[in-house]
Amino acid sequence: MDTATPAVTVALHDGTSVVASSGQVDARRHGELLLPAVDRVLAEAGVKLDAVTGVVVGVGPGPYTGLRVGLVTAATFGSALAVPVHGICTLDGLAYAAGQDGGVEGPFAVATDARRKEVYWARYEDARTRTGEPAVDRPADIARALAGLPVVGAGAALYPEAFPDARGPEHVAAGALASLAAERLAAGQKLLEPQPLYLRRPDAQVPKNYKVVTPK
Repeated sequence: MDTATPAVTVALHDGTSVVASSGQVDARRHGELLLPAVDRVLAEAGVKLDAVTGVVVGVGPGPYTGLRVGLVTAATFGSALAVPVHGICTLDGLAYAAGQDGGVEGPFAVATDARRKEVYWARYEDARTRTGEPAVDRPADIARALAGLPVVGAGAALYPEAFPDARGPEHVAAGALASLAAERLAAGQKLLEPQPLYLRRPDAQVPKNYKVVTPK
């Protein structure tokens, strides 16, 4: 599952291929949409939740509120089912999907909407190989560094002046995330801990100089 972007996306994977999947784009309703999506996917596959042997969750980078919905839900499932919970960088899932779709070949970048007129981004050698750590920047500040490269994701589509060669998909799909995780696990690779990649502080913060009122 992944809630790091406006897409609320869930998939069931049997270790070889995606069995069922669901995705809906709505940046403000992650908490409302995630569990019904899990129910739909399980119903489509004809299995119960207790058949799940592991959970993979996108760890972002992403906005604080949406990202934590997926992470908390994944942790809850892992605890209730006594199964491992694995993290995958959401940008890696998008890169992998772009490679599977045949939309990119050779070096490229991935950019998602970080709000505040910024993007979360990373550079890739190919669909499976990220060449640096994810970052958050204004599009104009990285346009020169990514000049000539295709850029996958909604962040590219939002800022065509900075990323003229925008490619799809715009949002991550849990099926790609699950397939990438299954591929890495089969190869004996260690996945990430299910901890959020926020890259910056949340929008909501406690005021520094608020006035405390106490009864006398």
